[in-house]
Amino acid sequence: MDPEVTNKLTAEEKLVAIWRQYGRAILALMVAALLVHDIFGTHGFLAMQRTKKEMEQVQADLDRLNKENQQLAEDVKALKTDPHKIESIARSELGLAKPGEVIIKIPQGQEPEQHPAPKP
Repeated sequence: MDPEVTNKLTAEEKLVAIWRQYGRAILALMVAALLVHDIFGTHGFLAMQRTKKEMEQVQADLDRLNKENQQLAEDVKALKTDPHKIESIARSELGLAKPGEVIIKIPQGQEPEQHPAPKP
């Protein structure tokens, strides 16, 4: 046999022997690396869970803001069309009164004194 062919066979045999000896360990390491990447990687399981929580939080904020926007739209409509609403705000926030009415303001920190009724 040709020495070149013999060297080639021995090199192939060496490669096969190395693969048989370490092949399963290399395969197991590669599978473990893929699992770690799928769990902890940039687009892995944990990142997807964080993204899902963020999306739920954003959706909750969006729902809250839509509800607040709807309430504000109703308030604007009431202010444009409901004279009782306008009067209520004028009385409570601006302290206005109708002609002939008297406004009495009691400071919040003070309450009228109440004397206990004498017991018979």
